[in-house]
Amino acid sequence: MEELAAASGLSKSAIEEAEASQVFANAGVTDRLRSIFESKGVLFLGAGEDDAGAGPGLRLRQQFHDEGIRPQNLNAANDD
Repeated sequence: MEELAAASGLSKSAIEEAEASQVFANAGVTDRLRSIFESKGVLFLGAGEDDAGAGPGLRLRQQFHDEGIRPQNLNAANDD
């Protein structure tokens, strides 16, 4: 909680209030929290935005790591 409060500039009580709320009344708080989570790789999905066509939810962004050329694909054509 401390890390989220520090990153967002929000108080712990504001974050706790947002967590407990059924309806987000303070758009500024939710926008800040969403921005922090998105910067950490969380995707917010609306209804039907996922592969299964389910309701709204969250997904972690897939990380792309360039691992270079796999050993089985090494040959003289790609030797630099």
